[in-house]
Amino acid sequence: MKRVFLFCLFSVFAIVSFGQNGTIRGFVYNQKNGEPIMFANIVLENTTMGASTDDKGYFVISKVKQGEYTLTVQSIGFATKSVKVQANSNITSLNIELEPMAQMLEAVEVQGERESARIETQVSVKKITASEIQKMPSVGGQADFAQYVQVMPGVVFSGDQGGQLYIRGGSAIQNKVLLDGMVVYNPFHSIGLFSVFETDIIRSADIYTGGFNASYGGRISSVMDISTKDGNKKTTSGKLSLSTFGASALIEGPILKEKDNRPYTLSYLLNAKNSYLSATSKSLYSYVDSELPYDFFDIYGKLTWATNQGSKLNVFGFNFTDDVKGYKNIADFNWTNMGVGASFILLPTNTSALVEGVLAYSKYDMNMSASTTEGEQHSGISSFNGVLSSTQFFDKNQLRYGVEMISNKTSTLFSTMKEELTDYSTEIGVFALFKGIVGNLLYEPSLRFSYYASLAESVLEPRLSLKYNISRNFRLKAATGMFSQSFIDTKSDRDVVNLFTGYLTAGPDLYGGMVSSFQGEEITSYLEKSNHFIFGLEYDILNNLTMNLEAYYKTMTNMISMNRDKIFDNDESHASYPEYQTKNFAVENGVAYGGDISFKYSDGRLYAWAIYSYGKVERTNETQTYAPHYDRRHNINVLVSYQMGMDRSFELSARWNYGSGFPYTATSGFGETVDFSGIDGDYTSSNGSFTTLYGELNAKRLPNYHRLDISAKKRFNIFKHSILEIDASVTNIYNRNNLFYYDRVTSARVNQLPIMPSLGLTIKF
Repeated sequence: MKRVFLFCLFSVFAIVSFGQNGTIRGFVYNQKNGEPIMFANIVLENTTMGASTDDKGYFVISKVKQGEYTLTVQSIGFATKSVKVQANSNITSLNIELEPMAQMLEAVEVQGERESARIETQVSVKKITASEIQKMPSVGGQADFAQYVQVMPGVVFSGDQGGQLYIRGGSAIQNKVLLDGMVVYNPFHSIGLFSVFETDIIRSADIYTGGFNASYGGRISSVMDISTKDGNKKTTSGKLSLSTFGASALIEGPILKEKDNRPYTLSYLLNAKNSYLSATSKSLYSYVDSELPYDFFDIYGKLTWATNQGSKLNVFGFNFTDDVKGYKNIADFNWTNMGVGASFILLPTNTSALVEGVLAYSKYDMNMSASTTEGEQHSGISSFNGVLSSTQFFDKNQLRYGVEMISNKTSTLFSTMKEELTDYSTEIGVFALFKGIVGNLLYEPSLRFSYYASLAESVLEPRLSLKYNISRNFRLKAATGMFSQSFIDTKSDRDVVNLFTGYLTAGPDLYGGMVSSFQGEEITSYLEKSNHFIFGLEYDILNNLTMNLEAYYKTMTNMISMNRDKIFDNDESHASYPEYQTKNFAVENGVAYGGDISFKYSDGRLYAWAIYSYGKVERTNETQTYAPHYDRRHNINVLVSYQMGMDRSFELSARWNYGSGFPYTATSGFGETVDFSGIDGDYTSSNGSFTTLYGELNAKRLPNYHRLDISAKKRFNIFKHSILEIDASVTNIYNRNNLFYYDRVTSARVNQLPIMPSLGLTIKF
């Protein structure tokens, strides 16, 4: 396989090297604010040659014969622009700005998404933009990334409060989240309505639910790659928002504008948002079973230096905090996520290559203080990550290759530990991927070599995505690949909802012992591994209606977790017992399979998206096969948004979600355990400890979950360049009593969020 891959790389380089014609490349920007325009169509008049811009607004047309051409740029929502261009044997670079028109941006995305589906493999990936997120009901005064992700096919969210995200059978720690190339370890706040990402700063977000290419490593389930927009290069603009849930502010603008004697710009973007739900819930939502103790404060800033040729340097930083006081009335929980980083895009003058890089540092700390025997708990992770890559363009094909390095420090402390457990790990990855088109076939083979220094293990991970355009409106697609990761978590799976997660690096020397064998076979690798197999089809039923169908099968091996079968202490007196009865950590294997179907309709005014997902997850340990607590068989989401009025300034949105019940371990009773502390102890008179007796592991199911959210928005032009938006929303409008949890001691039922109306005001300038 290695020889075949190297031969392909050599062939590609040969094609690039011996091309005799010229290349036209460039960027397409919005004239109003300098933001890149995605999915713009570029055509050389009187030829069959052209291209489309990517999410950076970049395009390349190669193998252009020398001569003068008229290059036309079109994008719905913008005025068509034609420019004269002289092609020669060298690189011709352009910087094109399009003037916005009165047409709605939604049409741009609909047409762009349709065209992108024909020229990209796009297996198990959804590209999200800020305007799509805005289609969600404005729960708490604003639509949020967290709410949109919950609608996506294959995604399971475990609750309104303290929920976690599970994607196609993978656990929460198996999801990788990137913000401008930086690793973010917790993107969602404890109240499941909000993420750390402000909607208005998102340029695009690529959500991979499986089968992602080799440029992503270190996770075996999914990837969320979020890119923020640059600050406005033309003028100062911003937004102020206030609601019954929280407030936010955004300001952006130029520091240095481009001039005749200054071929570059310097712009800034600063965003902050916070929640004061713990205060407003006491008066506005006093009917809730208990207070809603959820507060957070997020701040993000970015500086962008950009040349008129397209090269760019970004410097960014963030600080996200989450504070929960009195969670379940038994614990205080808080976490802090901070980071700083820089990224760049470089266009060398003598080649069509695009060189990109990221260097970042992030740190995540969480603490829980409980009134129960769990006591104080702490976990943290800090990491440096760096990526350097180059993309070569020729004809309709691309070759991208690069190197990535991640260095981590993890620390964990439980009440049963005498001291904090600290570990260090380093991962080095080298990757290459090729995007090619042969007739109607799109193919994307990729290969990643990963070396995990702390484990002295290396793995080769081939991956492949395919798409075949049977017709302009009907496409088949498939993907497969091998994936690995060294991170594990220490989350208890006794309960569906659990805020605290302890981060650890896998290995044979884990605290309290790690089993050395599984089902009679010696463990030779401590990496968690997964294989993905995905098949699907896309069908454009009508001009405005698209269907997407995917089926998947995923195998998982070496799933390391806290050992629920431990009975005895890991000491010499119990050395004769099986390891799975004495060690703190054990190994499991797993399998996940299912499928989803979605229908999307958009005609500019009406936007509708309906999704049904079926999934099944099984994990096998030394003693049994069981369904993990996030195994949800059926999941349905329906999202509808409609714009009314001649100027479409009034918008109604609704989202309905149904999920079948999660499995859980029932309480079978309670008992008293007595510590036989030696021959001098009197067990007949000593006091024992109160103990919960559990039933069969995850043998029962919680009730089904369903909820309807609605919102209404009205926009007013209040000044020449300012807009006032008033929104009203209702969460759980029919007041469904969705179960949050049962108190195992009192058997009291606690529900998820009840009906919660909210009102918000936003001023954009």
